[in-house]
Amino acid sequence: MLVAGAVLLSLPADYLREGDRAERHWLARTGRTLLGIVLIGIGVVLSVPGIPGQGILTIVAGLTLIEFPGRHRLITAILARPTVLRAANRLRLRFKRPPFA
Repeated sequence: MLVAGAVLLSLPADYLREGDRAERHWLARTGRTLLGIVLIGIGVVLSVPGIPGQGILTIVAGLTLIEFPGRHRLITAILARPTVLRAANRLRLRFKRPPFA
C-alpha cells in the first residue's frame, strides 16, 4: 500500500494530459515493470470484497509503472471514474501535492 501511494504521489499533476515520456535505461524499465506487475496483483487481491484496501488505486499505480501500448488511455479511463479520481486527489492533497487535472 505504501508503494502504491508513493507512485501516485510521485506522478506530476498533468500526468493525465501528458503521460510519461521519460527515457529510461533497460534495467530501470525492467525493474519498474516487475514492480508494476506485483502492484497490479496486489490490487486485484485488494479488490476482492471483504479484503480492506484501495484495490483500484493500487492497480492504477501498477499500471503507471509498466509499459504497454494504450497504457495512458487505460489509466485515464480508470481515473476518469469520479470515485477513483476523488480518492487519488484526496491522497495527493493530504501530502500537499496538486490534484490531477
